[in-house]
Amino acid sequence: MGITNKESGTNVNEIAAGIYRISTPVGPDFIPGGFTFNQYLIVDDEPLIFHTGLRKMFPLVREAVASVIPVERLRHIAFSHVEADECGALNQWLAVAPEAAPLCGRIAASVSIEDLADRPPRAIADGEVLSLGTHSVQWFDAPHLPHAWECGFLMEKHTGTLLCGDLFTQPGDNPPPTTEGDILGPSEAFRARMDYFSHSKNTRSMIERLAAAQPTTMACMHGSAWRGDGAKLLRALAGTLSK
Repeated sequence: MGITNKESGTNVNEIAAGIYRISTPVGPDFIPGGFTFNQYLIVDDEPLIFHTGLRKMFPLVREAVASVIPVERLRHIAFSHVEADECGALNQWLAVAPEAAPLCGRIAASVSIEDLADRPPRAIADGEVLSLGTHSVQWFDAPHLPHAWECGFLMEKHTGTLLCGDLFTQPGDNPPPTTEGDILGPSEAFRARMDYFSHSKNTRSMIERLAAAQPTTMACMHGSAWRGDGAKLLRALAGTLSK
């Protein structure tokens, strides 16, 4: 799809069948070396966006979504945990998509979103599968992985795409939309500079559960999406975190 806003550089690319990465770069004034904020749009009978983007970025992300589908078609506004780039624009999305509802884990729903959101959330249970039409997503509770009590991830089962949020965060403001190269090295170098992991005692078991789902695409919130043996990559991450 390419660039949807020349001034910001916001761009859209299909990373798996019916799944689009929306990415907005920010320069070195934000983080040395630059950074990206990504959202993922699943186009189906009940379209879903994962991550709302920052509230101030909403016009850019809305424009990008509109280049793929009418924004009012959205039915699920989903996110991993409660943080500005994850759900800061939640109510703005609800305003333009009148049939959509927030989609999040039960803890996020009860602790935050039932109060913060302008419409009641659709709380999804650990292990629950939600059909979107051709695609279906499964929710994995992952408290404190990498951070936040309410954290969790969605796995799109038809394409093997793990919407993995802040896992494998990579710096840089112009990464390729997808890569089969090393993302663990850059993400670990970034973590060494700015450690955003909570280092829970249950980290290894939660990562192993994600690995057992055998993802083949990792839809990272910051940096490139990645294709390959996701189970191997996740287990390598677990190994670095246990050192």
